[in-house]
Amino acid sequence: MQKIGKIVGLSALLVMLTAWVANAQYSFSEGNNPNSLYLITTQTAGQEQFMDFMSEYQSETKKMNTEANLAYWKASISGKEEDFDVAADLGLKIKKYHADKERYEKFLTLRKNAKTLMPIEKRAADIAELQFKSNQLPENLLKKMVNLSTEIEMIFQNDRAELDGKQYTNNELLEKLRQETDSAKREAIWKALKVVGDKVAPKLVELAKIRNQAAKQLGFANFWEMEIVFQEHDPKQIMQIFAELDKLTTPLFTEMKSELDSELTKKFGIKPDEMKPWHYDNPFFQEAPPAVDVDLDIFYVGKTKEDIAEISRKFYQKLGIPADSVLEKSSLYEQPGKSQHGFCTNIDGEGDVRILCNLKPDTQWMDTQLHELGHAVYDVNIDGTLPYNLRQPSHIFTTEGVAMYFGALVQAPQWLIENLGADPEKAKSLAPMLKKQRRREQLIFCRWVLVMLNFEKALYENPEQDLNKLWWDTVEKYQLLHRPENRDAADWAAKPHFTIAPVYYHNYMLGELYSAMIREAAADFSPGSKEYRDLFLNRIFKIGNVYPWQEFVRYSMGKEFSPAAFARELKK
Repeated sequence: MQKIGKIVGLSALLVMLTAWVANAQYSFSEGNNPNSLYLITTQTAGQEQFMDFMSEYQSETKKMNTEANLAYWKASISGKEEDFDVAADLGLKIKKYHADKERYEKFLTLRKNAKTLMPIEKRAADIAELQFKSNQLPENLLKKMVNLSTEIEMIFQNDRAELDGKQYTNNELLEKLRQETDSAKREAIWKALKVVGDKVAPKLVELAKIRNQAAKQLGFANFWEMEIVFQEHDPKQIMQIFAELDKLTTPLFTEMKSELDSELTKKFGIKPDEMKPWHYDNPFFQEAPPAVDVDLDIFYVGKTKEDIAEISRKFYQKLGIPADSVLEKSSLYEQPGKSQHGFCTNIDGEGDVRILCNLKPDTQWMDTQLHELGHAVYDVNIDGTLPYNLRQPSHIFTTEGVAMYFGALVQAPQWLIENLGADPEKAKSLAPMLKKQRRREQLIFCRWVLVMLNFEKALYENPEQDLNKLWWDTVEKYQLLHRPENRDAADWAAKPHFTIAPVYYHNYMLGELYSAMIREAAADFSPGSKEYRDLFLNRIFKIGNVYPWQEFVRYSMGKEFSPAAFARELKK
């Protein structure tokens, strides 16, 4: 499965925008009324006018976002062109609202005259200003981006690859790839999974050019740089972080992959130099193939897709972080036209949070279900008295980190025993292999993110270059895979993230680093205990986007953001 992860509203609105609030210090503990952080006893006329503007802004954007999110939800389930058209129009409406130069200038003037805002007021204003700034583009350019993005997404949603004269869903092809041992047949399945790339590649290149045009009008070199900055990252720092991860993981990955390839050559009866990309179960090698000596799917034998939903419901309930309200409104099973992936959406910022999945009784979808519900319980438990535009996680990577923390639990023997009813002796006997598999997954995912980060940066730096070649150059460098002979296809474009979650993958890896920090912080607490609930409900979820992410990590984890915990996990 190609996991989409956290998607908030429209594809055009995927990136949660955050901004640093200089010198802001907040106090937000259990029992405090967050309104006390921004109410003041006396206000100047300038402050009153600005707060009136912000009150109207919060009300209007909440209404527009709710309408747009509901429309996108409907389109994701139906797959109908008319539903996507409605969603695109509503997404464009939000962008046009923030693109209104007269409204933006009024905001700036009123804010300038409001000289003594409290920290939480300043934070809400900074988030609003970033939204305005990022949309100061001509309406025709905004419309082009939204419409073309929606057009590409429709192709992905409705595409069904053909193999041997029969059409298949992604789920079906991935299952065939997992089951097939004949190399020639695996190659055919792998290529079928990539066919959509050639269908969307020309449109993706066109979209990249339009996005670059938009970025340059806002003073950025290209769209990649713009998105990184709007995510509160320093482009140089991001590349330094991942250069460090590359250096840290290259020897570990090389050793691990050699061992993995040795296992796979035996499995498929081939020589080492015959290993190809289709010999890995994931078509992008972003996930580790199941271990030869352990298959967690054995614990799902006899279970149904409905069981997966119920197991997840009971699990979160046991933690004291119930997800019942989310599951009641979610779409969990396959149906014609429906998106084939998984995501979570916060409809209104007032508790209407939903996930979309296509559940199967296996480890992968159990992971996805816990992952998406991790996003959901985060959103549900953000303090509803915060200003509307602060009712979101501190950063996109912090919600990814939470979701990854919960998704990874499906590989823990104790989780299997307590939630699947696995035989204790059998589950515990698998602990060494599960630990080894987990390490593989972390290394493989890290190297995959390096591919996505570096390829996408280069894509926006020069959309005219030979992207098919660039893709395999990048894959060979970071994943140590060999490109298929004489292949010139847009394999890169088969990844939907370039459309629906552009310049996003680095946040998945930052999420992994934050997830490792959460594991260390939670290790001292029993799941479901008061201390465990306090960590998630009060130190992570409740405060929403009151803090910029650097301060949020210090508050929630009691230390600076660092890859140290992740590095320690790899070395264990």
